[in-house]
Amino acid sequence: MQFSELIIKLGSAVTASSADRDRQRNPILTGLAPIEAAAAGTISYIEGDKFAKFVDTTAASALILPMNATIHTQADARGIAWIAASEPRLLFAQVIKLFYQPFRLPVGIHPSAIVELGVELGADVSIGAHVVIQTGVKIGTGVVIHPNVVIYPNVQIGDRTTLHANCTIHERVRIGNDCVIHSGAVIGSEGFGFVPTATGWFKMEQAGDTVLEDGVEIGCNSSVDRPAVGETRIGRATKLDNLVHVGHGCQIGANCALAAQVGLAGGVKVGNGVLLAGQVGVANQVTIGDRAIASSKTGIHSNVEPGEIVSGYPAVSHKLWLKTAAIVNRLPEMYQFFKQSQRS
Repeated sequence: MQFSELIIKLGSAVTASSADRDRQRNPILTGLAPIEAAAAGTISYIEGDKFAKFVDTTAASALILPMNATIHTQADARGIAWIAASEPRLLFAQVIKLFYQPFRLPVGIHPSAIVELGVELGADVSIGAHVVIQTGVKIGTGVVIHPNVVIYPNVQIGDRTTLHANCTIHERVRIGNDCVIHSGAVIGSEGFGFVPTATGWFKMEQAGDTVLEDGVEIGCNSSVDRPAVGETRIGRATKLDNLVHVGHGCQIGANCALAAQVGLAGGVKVGNGVLLAGQVGVANQVTIGDRAIASSKTGIHSNVEPGEIVSGYPAVSHKLWLKTAAIVNRLPEMYQFFKQSQRS
């Protein structure tokens, strides 16, 4: 693809470009690369001013740059074609879609797949090898189901959703449009419900439902449990990384992001736009307000107010956690001072 063609395809996403100054600088682009490893024929990006040094050393033929006239001049001096926008990383993500499309199964049903009676299939559905789809399942238009997926009875799957290899969808799960379930994920598995008795644990059957709204993505080997009654729900456009556990009866709002190894105990309520970094743990029945953020390895045992940033175990205000972390580094020195003061 020529650089000029790329600009046309991106349209209004491009705020400025080297073509505004020099239309002869029009390299052929064959792929993408990180800025440190870029070679001739590739396009890369820098996200902010602190990465400007790479403009002087990269071998990339084109760059995506922030809106910084100094960096633009820097690229011009090296003869590098460039496009610029207020959000270079977002623009780079749009460029990736022009060069790369994920693998998609051909439309049709593989001969080894088992599709039971009573299954409703929309148009242009792709079903891979050894898939099992049980009775009462409804599948929308353009759905892609990769090999070895198992779908239990009475599941509903919306249009253009993709189920990757070896994921499992349990009974009565409802999945919206444009969702992605990655390999090894389990949706609608039984919640951890056991009642203690004098003779041991009595199993509480998990008769509730699990709902994924439109645009939800679930990472590899993650699990979303169904409750004993009611429903577990993940809101529109929320993204779960790999190895995330969502306990029974949790309610997660829209546009949240949960990084790897986050664990939510049963009944947790998460608002809209919440960010939970890696290995965050949330205790039973806790409520996290809209747009709250928890840094990695935070242990949340009580409610978090909307917009609050928390860290540490147990979770405290991030500012307080930074102060206490600084004190911890001085504990040996403080201990020595304390010992000396006792002797005097």
